[in-house]
Amino acid sequence: MTETTQTQTTPPPPGGAGAKPRSPEYRLAADAVRGLRQDMFHDAFAYRPLPPMRTDGPLTRRLPGALRAKAAWIPHGTVAAAGLVAMAAGYSAGGGTLAPLLCGLLALLPVLATLVRPVGAFWFSMAAAPVVAVFGSAWSDWPWAPGSFIAHVTVLTVVALRSRPRVAAWMWLLTAAYSLLAETLFGGGYYSINTSPLLFLSALALLVVTVLNIRREAEQEVTAHQSETAQERSKRTLLEERTTIARELHDVVAHHMSVVAIQAEAAPYRVENPPPELEQAFVTIRENAVAALTELRRVLGVVRAEDYEAPDAPQPTLADLDALLANVRDAGLTVEKAVTGAVRELPQGVELSAYRIVQEALSNTLRHAPGASARVEIGYVLGGLGLRIVNGPAPVTTLKKSTHGAGHGITGMRERVTMLDGEMTTGVMDDGGYEVAVFLPVPSGEETG
Repeated sequence: MTETTQTQTTPPPPGGAGAKPRSPEYRLAADAVRGLRQDMFHDAFAYRPLPPMRTDGPLTRRLPGALRAKAAWIPHGTVAAAGLVAMAAGYSAGGGTLAPLLCGLLALLPVLATLVRPVGAFWFSMAAAPVVAVFGSAWSDWPWAPGSFIAHVTVLTVVALRSRPRVAAWMWLLTAAYSLLAETLFGGGYYSINTSPLLFLSALALLVVTVLNIRREAEQEVTAHQSETAQERSKRTLLEERTTIARELHDVVAHHMSVVAIQAEAAPYRVENPPPELEQAFVTIRENAVAALTELRRVLGVVRAEDYEAPDAPQPTLADLDALLANVRDAGLTVEKAVTGAVRELPQGVELSAYRIVQEALSNTLRHAPGASARVEIGYVLGGLGLRIVNGPAPVTTLKKSTHGAGHGITGMRERVTMLDGEMTTGVMDDGGYEVAVFLPVPSGEETG
């Protein structure tokens, strides 16, 4: 018995590989219909209350507390006032007994609806327009009675302010389509046609609103870009400062480790007939020092730039501070130094950081307070080193302040202080000067003098 296998062929889906490619016109029309459905029909009556206005603007921030709190509701009051104007126009155009009240309410409610359901308010206004035109006076304007005219222009403006520019375009096109259809089918010759004034006035209002929205979005993007750029610049400056600190510490530690290795290698020759145990101990010290130095260069060497060259001279310490003060005096800064406590030699990392902090503080004085005098106070206290760099206010008749530099000198000083588990405070003094106070702890076992 022979079995016959039948194969059923399934036609390819409309958008599959076998589908006929659509023309650009068809895709453009499909995108337009999809956008219309998304903007004007999908969740058209969603609840979107208008938030209070921000009160930190150049005018509102100057208002007293009570008025400032009420100023946040100015947009809501403006919309309500426009709705009352539309209601009055609708009421005056209505004929009969209940018709004026109905026409007035149908002009007011769509305007008020823009505060909570903006897109739904547009459809409400479109639906109310023919009702008002029918129940209004016999010689009312067509297809937009006075109340509906004012209400619809207000609705278009408010909704455009609260939506994307594309929504404003859709609302104007739908308004134009309804107006032309109503004018063509029911205009007759008995009514005063007002489609053109409505379309012109609404197009002008929507154009202004769209320009304002685009400008506001552009300002927000520029502000966000500037904030992001400032953050990136701050991170880059911080990274550069840390890299500089790592380079300096690398040079300091590498120098000391090299000294340890050399002294361990030379130590056995300074003793006559040293015991084997002592020789082995010095060999172990030297090997460990060389291994630590190699590892240090391997790990920290990545922070060196390609064009970085290790300084030939030792890194500066507080002993070199007088030369620094002489240099800034030559630059025009009047500075004096005061030292308290028993001067002693501190670990080179602390001395280097203290020198750099004083150097940066005096550089800031030269840049931001030209013509001011400065004072450097160094206090050798129990358990650490205290620094205080103070400058007075810049004279009014002095040179213009310099804008050179990234403005992150304080950040670099804080990095050095944090690295040594110290404390730092900065701030403007009562007389307009500036103060930098630093404490760098030094455990007693680490002091070299």
